[in-house]
Amino acid sequence: MAEQDSLRDVRLKKIEELKEQGVPAFRNDFRPTHQLKDILETYEAWDGEKLEGLDATFSLAGRMVALRSFGKAAFVKLMDMTGRLQVYVRKDKVGEAAFAVFKKLDVGDIIGVTGSLFRTRTNELTLLADSVVLLTKSVRPLPEKWHGLTDVETRYRQRYVDLIVNQDVREIFFKRSRIIGLIRQFFTERGFLEVETPMMQPVYGGAAARPFVTHHNALDMKLYLRIAPELYLKRLVVGGFDRVFELNRNFRNEGISTQHNPEFTMLEFYLAYATYHDLLDLTETLVNHLVTTLYGKTTLPFGEHAIDYRSPWKRMTVKEAVLVHAPGITEEILGDIEKMENYVHEKTDVEISGTVSAGKLLMTIFEETVEDKLIQPTFITQYPVEVSPLSRRNEADPAFTDRFELFIAGREIANGFSELNDPIDQKQRFLDQLKERETGDEEAHQMDEDYIRALEYGMPPTAGEGIGIDRLTMLLTNALSIREVIFFPLLRPAKDTDDEI
Repeated sequence: MAEQDSLRDVRLKKIEELKEQGVPAFRNDFRPTHQLKDILETYEAWDGEKLEGLDATFSLAGRMVALRSFGKAAFVKLMDMTGRLQVYVRKDKVGEAAFAVFKKLDVGDIIGVTGSLFRTRTNELTLLADSVVLLTKSVRPLPEKWHGLTDVETRYRQRYVDLIVNQDVREIFFKRSRIIGLIRQFFTERGFLEVETPMMQPVYGGAAARPFVTHHNALDMKLYLRIAPELYLKRLVVGGFDRVFELNRNFRNEGISTQHNPEFTMLEFYLAYATYHDLLDLTETLVNHLVTTLYGKTTLPFGEHAIDYRSPWKRMTVKEAVLVHAPGITEEILGDIEKMENYVHEKTDVEISGTVSAGKLLMTIFEETVEDKLIQPTFITQYPVEVSPLSRRNEADPAFTDRFELFIAGREIANGFSELNDPIDQKQRFLDQLKERETGDEEAHQMDEDYIRALEYGMPPTAGEGIGIDRLTMLLTNALSIREVIFFPLLRPAKDTDDEI
């Protein structure tokens, strides 16, 4: 800490010295003509002789992330948003005064350089600087050897430093942006309308989760940060928008883990005149499109696994998956609620509370003994009605719903179903959920009278789905923690607000 303070003091002193020489440490009169990617993509293949015949001058701006000084010359590694390029600064080229200022610069400073391209003796594409100016003086030094920031807690708290020094982290977020762009393109090309729905809601719904609560002063009313946009999107379907999607932020007042952040991004989309079977095919097509577009192949690593995204993906009902993967389970046990309850007590650490039903017990067994075994892409279908308050009942077996979840690498990635559009059944489901709340289930659904009213105007048969963008990005970038794919994840308060960096 003392060393860091000392280095910071040295840099502050340099700023004062520059001011005394009339050199601004924070100027804003330099405009680059190119990004580094433009240079690399166009000229990386040119040899030295061809570059010598290039009659062109380039103005570039970026951060110095490495510096090798040789007295009257220096090599700088310049980095901008798009890449890195070597810059060669010579005293006889930039002038004595400019070089004297340059000698006061440090790794981490942001500079503007103008010059021409050549190749060094080691054949590296390099900009020979005609001029170099300081744009922003970095007061705090970057981590030693600039590529050495590895402590994950510091990386997440000071993401700005993480992004400067860790190229692989930058690549994850470039990929995330690309994924979202491809998703938008995928749905708009299929006739879906991108929409926006409220983030502050007087009645929260669309998922089983605890909300964050806030208050609107002018209206003197309690509001909830949305846990899902579902009920508003389905109101739009009632209003005649047959194909809608939203890329949205959701907020759930839940624990934090490698798979959970209280603020996260979801894709939700709704398709009228369709069933959940249509969504299975659409989801498989979407994910395969993302994988092949990003990587040009169908198998990607995730942790210790190699995930094969080739179609077709496995499809199983909840009950089938339990019979295949739950240790010691039999049809006899699943046919007797008391035996199911005993199985949960013996095989899991779950404490059963609230109303006990066969459907809830089946889901407890599935979640505790099956989910982590679903490594390759697998659609799990036919969820119990007790845990699916917004899903359409299965006509062949009304105890189950036409619902599915997609699991990859033991993680839930998507949730979709044929929508319940019967207002009478929906109201009774809400009432049943209220009873669950009375018995202590804080995540049970609220009653939403306006949504019932919307259904009474008539919603066409519809299928809808939500896909977790953060978890999908984790899979497609081999990031094992959700914090790796969110720029600024929520963290516990730091013990020391002025730590090493």
